[in-house]
Amino acid sequence: MKKIHTKSKYISVFLFFAINLMIYGQIPLGIYTDTIENNGSKTVHQVKINDDFFIYNEYEIEPAKFIKTVGGFIQIENTSSNTLLVVLLEFNSDFENDALRQLSIPIEMDGEKLKMNWFQQLTLAPIFPATQDLDGAWLFATRGPDTGQKRRGEENTRKTLKLLMDNTFQWIAYDTESFKFSGTGGGTYSAENGIYKEQIEFFSKDNSRVGAQLEFNYKLEGDDWHHTGKNSKGEPMYEIWSKRIVMGL
Repeated sequence: MKKIHTKSKYISVFLFFAINLMIYGQIPLGIYTDTIENNGSKTVHQVKINDDFFIYNEYEIEPAKFIKTVGGFIQIENTSSNTLLVVLLEFNSDFENDALRQLSIPIEMDGEKLKMNWFQQLTLAPIFPATQDLDGAWLFATRGPDTGQKRRGEENTRKTLKLLMDNTFQWIAYDTESFKFSGTGGGTYSAENGIYKEQIEFFSKDNSRVGAQLEFNYKLEGDDWHHTGKNSKGEPMYEIWSKRIVMGL
């Protein structure tokens, strides 16, 4: 009974937030960044808006250091004094410290720039939009090859999400019920003629991996992405990812 209740709860939330975003949506889809230098350290603040989903990343460069990531489904709430970006979080890398499951962030658009008066004032500029073969939101489904084995789907609270947009990639492993955060990594990517390449810009488990370049093979079959090659240990790898239906509607 518990699993049925959890699934129903999240389906209802998905629909509610998607409808509200379509009614009140004021933020152009895309990726926005603001790099702040302080005492010789550069901190990147990155926001991704993909239809009804929001991801915020914070990490340092020179030297590389991961700080945090949060993400979830959004709606826009207009009040008498400001406009709020309300985020129902699916993951929060700082959950053990702050226990946050929802955010309310004052926002405004200043031309093409996104201003967020959050824990500090951020003015984030959009990056140049781009499209590639693998753009979209994907959930890890199973190890390949596909022989009809049981898949991990939306109803499973344990998820590994991969979002590819505007030449960037990010994966996040988490649990929507316990809010256990297992890790994330991201950077830039290219996908062309069956070759998928990543260059890592942040990695929560190991900052020393930043700068690494990885190359894999990819094949699209319907709503499935077959991802093959060798893992970081040099061992053969075969993963199948499925398009996330509740995102990118």
